[in-house]
Amino acid sequence: MKKSKLFIFGVLLSAIVLVSCSQKRNDLVNSWKVTEIEAKTPHMDSVKNDILTNGNLTFTKDGHVSGTLETDINDGTYALTKKGTNLVIKDETGTPYPFESTITDDKLVLDSKEMKLTLIKK
Repeated sequence: MKKSKLFIFGVLLSAIVLVSCSQKRNDLVNSWKVTEIEAKTPHMDSVKNDILTNGNLTFTKDGHVSGTLETDINDGTYALTKKGTNLVIKDETGTPYPFESTITDDKLVLDSKEMKLTLIKK
C-alpha cells in the first residue's frame, strides 16, 4: 500500500515539474528584440551598439532558436532548466551560451558573465 501511494506521489510530482517547466517554455516562444545591454567585459563595449541595433531572437515550441546577438544564430537550439531560470542557447555548431534567465509576459532578461541583455516581445 505504501509503495502505491509513493508511486502516485512520484507521478504527480513529476507532472507538476513538467507543467511548470513547459509553462516557462511557452512564455519564451516568440520573437524578441534586444532593448538594453549591460556589458560586463571590456570587449563587449565595442559590439554593444551592434547588438542593440540588430539583436533579436526567435524561439519556437520545438526547441529551436534563430536570430542575432554577437553573431548570427541560424539553426540553433535552446533548453530551459531549473524551472526556467537557466537558459542555454546552442548555435548550429553546438557551442553553448548559458544564461540566467528571467521570463515574464513581455520581457526576457538574459544574464551571462559577459553581458546582461533585456529583450521585449516584438
